[in-house]
Amino acid sequence: MLMVFDIGNTTIGMGIFQGKKLLAHWKLKSDREKTADEYGIIFGNLLNHQNLSGEKINGAIISSVVPPLTPIIQTACQNFFKIKPLVVGPGLKTGIPILYENPAEVGSDRIVVAAAAYEKYGGPCLVVDFGTATTFDAISAAGEYLGGAIAPGIQIAAEALYLRTAKLPRIEIKKPKSAIGRNTVASMQSGLYFGYLGLVNNIIAEISKELTAKPKVIATGGLAELVVSDIPVIDHLEPDLVLEGLRLLFEKNKRPEKK
Repeated sequence: MLMVFDIGNTTIGMGIFQGKKLLAHWKLKSDREKTADEYGIIFGNLLNHQNLSGEKINGAIISSVVPPLTPIIQTACQNFFKIKPLVVGPGLKTGIPILYENPAEVGSDRIVVAAAAYEKYGGPCLVVDFGTATTFDAISAAGEYLGGAIAPGIQIAAEALYLRTAKLPRIEIKKPKSAIGRNTVASMQSGLYFGYLGLVNNIIAEISKELTAKPKVIATGGLAELVVSDIPVIDHLEPDLVLEGLRLLFEKNKRPEKK
């Protein structure tokens, strides 16, 4: 079995694959204060809860945009599962040429979803990842990573309103009943939700103009389901795209041995 980790700013996505089948997956809070031992115990408990044996784990791969957490998760894998995980970064074969001016600047999660989207849908394609930030990643017809756009996620925007103003409250992000809000919370929800739809639709439109053909648009990330039904240009919703991409990249590279 293969264990995959997507370490993000807010959450850690963890999945277990048997071949190409995703057997189980979880979301954990990204906590830099936890030790490798604490994470190892959590991982073991999650596996036990699904009646999965840690002894059958024979590979692991990590994508991380939180550098301090990477060695902690690596150590947890080595100490608890006797596995030295692969880490997405320089030297790992991705099958995706990166045409960014400085390829080292591209977040590993963006390369992972690009590889998965191209493998599944071909190109040109555009991946919209609704996470802490909302990222837009363009892949050419030839499977090249072209670049994209990065915007604040809707939750970041909501927190900014709360933290930067004296009287606006912290609110739940959801689709309002109408665009004309008749109280402060409804007005904030309208501005955030419909404003966010406009941002996403416009960036997709502008990027699409610069591609050689109409791209397939794939949505992923924790907040995708909140808005995807109101963005008709999105062709596919793939909640587990980054986990699938990690499995794909693991298969493209040498499988690590048990210690």
